[in-house]
Amino acid sequence: MYVDPDGSNFATKLLAYLQEADYKLASSKADKEEIFRLRYTSYLKEGAINENASKMFNDTYDEFDNCWIFGVHLDDKLASSIRCHVISPDTPKGPALDVFPDIVGPMIEAGQSVIDPTRFVVDPNIVSKYPEIPFMTLRVACMAYDYHEADYCLATVRKEHVAFYKRVFRAEILCDPRPYPTLKAPICLLKTNVSSFRDKLLRRYPIFESSFTERRMIFEQPQNVELQNQDEFKPRLVENIST
Repeated sequence: MYVDPDGSNFATKLLAYLQEADYKLASSKADKEEIFRLRYTSYLKEGAINENASKMFNDTYDEFDNCWIFGVHLDDKLASSIRCHVISPDTPKGPALDVFPDIVGPMIEAGQSVIDPTRFVVDPNIVSKYPEIPFMTLRVACMAYDYHEADYCLATVRKEHVAFYKRVFRAEILCDPRPYPTLKAPICLLKTNVSSFRDKLLRRYPIFESSFTERRMIFEQPQNVELQNQDEFKPRLVENIST
């Protein structure tokens, strides 16, 4: 799933695909159910969950007020999804805090805030056409990190995905894999401080850049109503980034 080829051609291709992407906050029941069905299809294909009658995959964390659920659309079709919790002293709740309380808890007690991206899924029928979709999806976590001025961005991933996060985001492994609610495989916890290497990250992967306006338009929208004028949420490329 995680393709990380080298070279500026890849970065250029990513930016070209970005122009085709729509980042949509799941603000209605229909939006969320479409994403829950994609989660179910993706996780079931990976063998990460068992079958269920609803053919949807969601949990109580989806309803938290510090949770944003996003869908990335390509060719007017839901291609991937990710959700982000902002765990902070003001909102000390989220999946990473519950599963790794001995690690995340002291961060929050020290007054730090973290972005906790989870439920990162890609439509298995689309990823073959758009192998760059993981980068396009993780852009949401980068936007959340910048908008909320977080201290760290976490990654709760299976062991086989750790190398990707270490290579691309210089993520630090914080503990051995642990059981994770509703998933069959144990999950590792990593953290990264994007600010510490932002310039190098953006030179190699300018797709992770975003404007203040784009971040504000996305994260200042209510999470429980239909968004209007979705064309306004198409990503804007930031010019004059060296490659």
